[in-house]
Amino acid sequence: MATESGTRDPLRVLIYSSNRNTRADVISALGPRPSMDLPTVEYTEVATEPGFISAADKGKFDLFILDGEATPAGGMGLARQIKDELYRCPPVLVLIARPQDAWLATWSRADAVVGLPIEPVSTAQAVSRLLATRLSLTS
Repeated sequence: MATESGTRDPLRVLIYSSNRNTRADVISALGPRPSMDLPTVEYTEVATEPGFISAADKGKFDLFILDGEATPAGGMGLARQIKDELYRCPPVLVLIARPQDAWLATWSRADAVVGLPIEPVSTAQAVSRLLATRLSLTS
């Protein structure tokens, strides 16, 4: 949605990880604007499954980033759950520690997967692609 000045409201991204360093690494890699083609991004961080479910139910997010290594509730299980339960679920990016877990991310119905530790360029590219798709669907 554009504001009166013609600029678009910031995109909203919800990051779930039980590891505060992982959340910080994602935000650091993406910065305030993962791509010059996109508006700025506002981040909401949650560390628990109940916190994620509550935020996802209340907020209007443009992207979910879920840590597949989070404990006790992993991001892949949460991805599958929200894809089943949330009407017009935003795109989901799952972070995985092992390339062998990519098939699980497919099972979770994640829209994209990036590896841990966070690599800034590939993470920003994946996020930019998902947000650009989201913008084109909501325009």
